[in-house]
Amino acid sequence: MAEGLADSIVGFLNGKIPPELIVFVISLLPILELRGGLIAAKILNIGLLKAFGICFVGNMLPIPFILLFIRKIFDFLKKSEKIGSMLGKLEERSLKKGEKVKKYKMWGLFILVAIPLPGTGGWTGALVADLLNIKIRHSLPTIAAGVLVAGIIVSAVSYGLFGVLGF
Repeated sequence: MAEGLADSIVGFLNGKIPPELIVFVISLLPILELRGGLIAAKILNIGLLKAFGICFVGNMLPIPFILLFIRKIFDFLKKSEKIGSMLGKLEERSLKKGEKVKKYKMWGLFILVAIPLPGTGGWTGALVADLLNIKIRHSLPTIAAGVLVAGIIVSAVSYGLFGVLGF
């Protein structure tokens, strides 16, 4: 899913804005995040280290804002009947993922973010951390570590293991 979405965005934006900006924008987006950004970077022939830095910063940039403001934003948006029911479902799914996080505490949050599967990542980790009232001073470094590990895993797949190791 991320590969197809990233490929579509690259196809649409390629030649209109610099490749590095395409990768950065993709890394900012929920669902795609760093994983989609690294795939896009490979498609655009951006070197691994440069791509990793751009993607990590892009993925992490919205996380503190999510941790600080998502509850207030959700409370405001829940006043809308249509959006409110959609947000309720999102919170419900996040809380289900949060059960494992609650059980394993910070390790659970780390694993939720670090394993690059659909429905995981920094955005989901931030939402779960907020819903479970995990303090930002604990959740932010844990999410950053998870994004870092997810990036290493996706880099190994996208760029090939030898590319990641510098061979």
